[in-house]
Amino acid sequence: MKDVTGKVAFITGGASGMGLAMARSFAAAGMKVAIADVEQSALDAVGKEFAGSNAEFITLKVDVTDRDAMEQAARETEAAFGKVHVVCNNAGVAVGGPVDQMSYKDWDWVVGVNLSGVINGVETFVHRIESHGEGGHFINTASMAGHIALPGLSVYTTTKYAVVGLSESMRADLASKNIGVSVLCPGVVRTNIFDSGRNRPDNLKAGEDTAANVLTSGLVGSERESRMAELLANALDPAVVGDMVLHAIQNDEFYIFTHPEIREATNARAAEMAAAFDRWSDYRKQHGV
Repeated sequence: MKDVTGKVAFITGGASGMGLAMARSFAAAGMKVAIADVEQSALDAVGKEFAGSNAEFITLKVDVTDRDAMEQAARETEAAFGKVHVVCNNAGVAVGGPVDQMSYKDWDWVVGVNLSGVINGVETFVHRIESHGEGGHFINTASMAGHIALPGLSVYTTTKYAVVGLSESMRADLASKNIGVSVLCPGVVRTNIFDSGRNRPDNLKAGEDTAANVLTSGLVGSERESRMAELLANALDPAVVGDMVLHAIQNDEFYIFTHPEIREATNARAAEMAAAFDRWSDYRKQHGV
């Protein structure tokens, strides 16, 4: 989708972090943006920011786990702008800690937002984009945790591996219909995801908010706070991610890897898999099967 001027984008988790960066990049390129988020105060701040610009936008309070709310948001977007072309399934939350310390509430909350929220975005919009015939693009936000499994990230990693797999299948399914797909796989970006618990529903709360444990597992008190401050100070500016996403849409790029320095970890995983293929090939030869 080289020419994005006038095209309409719907962005979940759009009022902060990477979602807001996407909205800013899209608006600067002449797109119309529907900014959906569960946090009203963040939406209010975005509304004030965009009202002072030439951007064509609307803000929508939406819980991505609520399918009826997503359908209503799609209809409001169409009423405001007409056909939707770009969908960014970006809303995300996190918990951290060893798998044996996770609860059903942790699983239900994170899977609900990070995976079911993406599924709901796809189901809400894919037939709409197909039917208008003008082409489109899906951006599904995963993570490098969708390619590399780290201790203390079982719940989060499960959702991100799933989003990568979903996106790879979508890419094949939708290519002939002029609908592109990208999967965004960032490393550490300066966002609010480490404070995910601020929006956690009461019925899914499970004690302490452990989102910060995603990167500070094993640390406590001032040591954890110091480590988190250091990580965020060196984290990637989300504005860079917004521009990368726009570039991926315009050039039909599938994988969006924001942190090239993580490449060696993915190479190590691929090498381990290749070695396993060799071992099991030898096993079958030795056993004549």
